[in-house]
Amino acid sequence: MSPDKLAYMANQIAKFFHSQPKEKAAEGVAEHINKFWEPRMRAQLFEMTDASTEGFDPLVIQALGDIRRPETQD
Repeated sequence: MSPDKLAYMANQIAKFFHSQPKEKAAEGVAEHINKFWEPRMRAQLFEMTDASTEGFDPLVIQALGDIRRPETQD
């Protein structure tokens, strides 16, 4: 998936969760991504955010600690 598309999707999820209580919003973003994104998408998300979090909604950045990082295949 293109990096722009993946960032857009992550930010759209965060946009929805901005309407939720602040203490639950990042948890909701992480839960959604863990539940609906396949490991390749999550791996790409971490590749991108490990390099730079520029362009990502603050809720996405906050949720990174609760998003399951796929194991790398070396």
